[in-house]
Amino acid sequence: MCHYKHLTLEEREKILFFSAKEYSVTEIAKELGRNKSTISRELKRNREAGQYLPWAAQQKYAQRRKKCKPHKRLADPALLRIVREKFLEHQWSPEQIAGRLALEHHKTIVSYATIYRAIYSGMLDTGRRSHGSRGVIRKLRHRGKARHSKQYEERRGKIKISHDISQRPTGAANRSRRGHWEGDTVAGVKGKACLVTLVDRKSRYLVGGKADAKKADAVNAVIIQALQNEPLRSITPDRGKEFAKHAEVTAALDQVQFYFPLPHHPWERGTNENTNGLLREYFPKGKDLSDIPDSYIQEKFDELNKRPRKCLGYRTPFEVYHSKLLHLA
Repeated sequence: MCHYKHLTLEEREKILFFSAKEYSVTEIAKELGRNKSTISRELKRNREAGQYLPWAAQQKYAQRRKKCKPHKRLADPALLRIVREKFLEHQWSPEQIAGRLALEHHKTIVSYATIYRAIYSGMLDTGRRSHGSRGVIRKLRHRGKARHSKQYEERRGKIKISHDISQRPTGAANRSRRGHWEGDTVAGVKGKACLVTLVDRKSRYLVGGKADAKKADAVNAVIIQALQNEPLRSITPDRGKEFAKHAEVTAALDQVQFYFPLPHHPWERGTNENTNGLLREYFPKGKDLSDIPDSYIQEKFDELNKRPRKCLGYRTPFEVYHSKLLHLA
């Protein structure tokens, strides 16, 4: 706790009074009950043309005091515009925005905590909010875990598997090599089209597309098309029945092997689960995907591939996968 008190206008007038009487700095300090270094610094920094004027010294003090207070980073319109655009239009998280700006400018531009404060204070809101609306806070990702009832009967895990995930190559487990993919589907309306997503474990690079139905044949066709020109070392899907015919993919793609986790173990293929959560920002649950153009889906895949990730040092999956550097912020 600081017990120091700044000089007042009254004290400055006393300094002028005693100076006129030719008191020394030590004597003036004794009269005011101040340290002599305080008086010496005051006379040195606030003289004008060799003359000390209390009212002019007080004005200088007030100006310096304003500069001492921290300024709000997002008061800069250009920076606020970048943050608003990346958060609202490209769904970057506050950490991704702050980290990418620091990476490209080689210094901290704004902290993610500052961006969170701006979100919760309404600084990033556009237009008037209706009664009860939470504004752009709703753009933040929500976390939750679905729970089964006591009467739930396990129906997954009954497909024939080729290899257990414990047999997966070391390069997949430690993320040291490209070509180890995690796969899953993102459902829309039940019984209609779904997205097939394949994510490279090392770079988090996303490929895939739309299948006409969540059926093994349709899903296999998308996997084969998406991976036919990519490095291939392993595929780790979940145990959904849409992957029941994985042997056909193995035969079509140069004998690439499938490795299956245990049922209800999504964390064993968390890279793909996280990516699917990001895709839900564009394709929410219950949305019919049948009429969505393939070009739009690939556009959103590309947007995720060019979104910086904290786990990649705020580089993008595209940059890591293709060993290229982009300018994004």
